[in-house]
Amino acid sequence: MSSDRPSAEARFWDRAAELAVHGHGLVSPNPMVGAVLVKDGVVIGEGWHRAYGGLHAEREAINDAKGRGESVEGSTIFVTLEPCGHTGRQPPCADALIEAGVAEVVYACEDPTQKTAGVGPERLRQAGIAVRRAEPGVAADARGLIQDFLKMAATGRPLLILKLAMSLDGKVATSSGDSRWISGPESRSMVHRWRADLDAVAVGAGTFTADDPRLTARLEPAGDDPEAGPEPVRQPVRVVFDSGPVVTPGAALFEDIDSAPVLLVTGPGADRKRLAELEQAGAEVLATGSGSRRERFLEAMDLIGERGIGSILLEGGPTLAGIALDSGEVDRFEAFVAPILLGGGLSAVTGDGPLKMADAIAVRNMQVGRVGQDVHMSARLKVW
Repeated sequence: MSSDRPSAEARFWDRAAELAVHGHGLVSPNPMVGAVLVKDGVVIGEGWHRAYGGLHAEREAINDAKGRGESVEGSTIFVTLEPCGHTGRQPPCADALIEAGVAEVVYACEDPTQKTAGVGPERLRQAGIAVRRAEPGVAADARGLIQDFLKMAATGRPLLILKLAMSLDGKVATSSGDSRWISGPESRSMVHRWRADLDAVAVGAGTFTADDPRLTARLEPAGDDPEAGPEPVRQPVRVVFDSGPVVTPGAALFEDIDSAPVLLVTGPGADRKRLAELEQAGAEVLATGSGSRRERFLEAMDLIGERGIGSILLEGGPTLAGIALDSGEVDRFEAFVAPILLGGGLSAVTGDGPLKMADAIAVRNMQVGRVGQDVHMSARLKVW
């Protein structure tokens, strides 16, 4: 995490952030949280929120300390998010800290949800426990870990990450529609990791028609043993924006539907008979009303958010990417540029876009690197 903090606490915050990330893809719609218990400058317990509905990071850290034979009384806990003070699937973390005899609580960022904000810290103070916020740099880094949770709390809509794989001249497919494969195996492996970490992956009807994709997360074998089986993952919800629909029950999507749900987003003119067939095959249908493409897309984001999906990896195609950008809902941009030239074919994005260069979307924290033979560009469009 950020170096904008006392050096004595740096390693505790770094460890808390490292622990929090273990919850990636497992805790949504809850946030990832990590906690470190320290006594006399020594770490005596660690914890993170491991799964939705499971123990929160603070209780995990307390249990870890007790399992090591350590006394928690008089210790300081460093936690990436303020301890909760309400009862949900778990009892309040503030109560656990009070009962354990923790002397000080240092938290990195606030919980913005109405039922939680400020309740835990106030309860801790009333119990005589010292409470303080981490330095601004630490808080900003901790917020970066839970952008999906923060956006859902603020808007009710999922964090939207637009992913593109294109040629040097900005094409995502040849003139015949062939798009396999533009990016290299290393880039594709990274995308499969993102699929496993996020709640949903989405494509438009054009991409579905061209590729008949499965859209599941398929990871490399765990560890260095090539004989080891694939790493177990939570599969994302597969979302297809399909007003037709053109999706059929015989599509590759339905081969994995028991482990990876299929969600179809349709418009008011969708064929009801075909939708009934798809629902019979196991798909869930979200129907948007009339309006412009932008209005229907925003309505879809609201409906998807209501379903508890907190993050989406939007993988194409050009039309859907353009609509998403025009809607203003894209929060993060990830692009892989392959060392090839097509000279024609499909452009990466076909939206309306701004009329003036001054109105172009400004990106934040642009990062550029190499992934195999590809150039990887990553940028934040919004920070929550």
